[in-house]
Amino acid sequence: MTGIKKIIGNNLRYIRYQSGLSQEKFYEKYHLSVKYLSSIERGEINIGVELLEQLANTFHTTPAELVTYYPDRFISKKRVDQKRNLS
Repeated sequence: MTGIKKIIGNNLRYIRYQSGLSQEKFYEKYHLSVKYLSSIERGEINIGVELLEQLANTFHTTPAELVTYYPDRFISKKRVDQKRNLS
């Protein structure tokens, strides 16, 4: 994986995936825009350090964890509701 936008997006997707919630339910829970944050998950847009900090605080993690590449955290584009079928 290359590019900081993709790394941040993948880490956000991983956090959401681990919660077992769809994008809509996950972001609704935190009162965040699904459309905007799904663009971040796909690595399509740049985010500022203030938003990075806000996302980290919201999801009970650190900005450093969001920008760190974890090769074992790759989540395919399968829907979260298919998670149980992957085992």
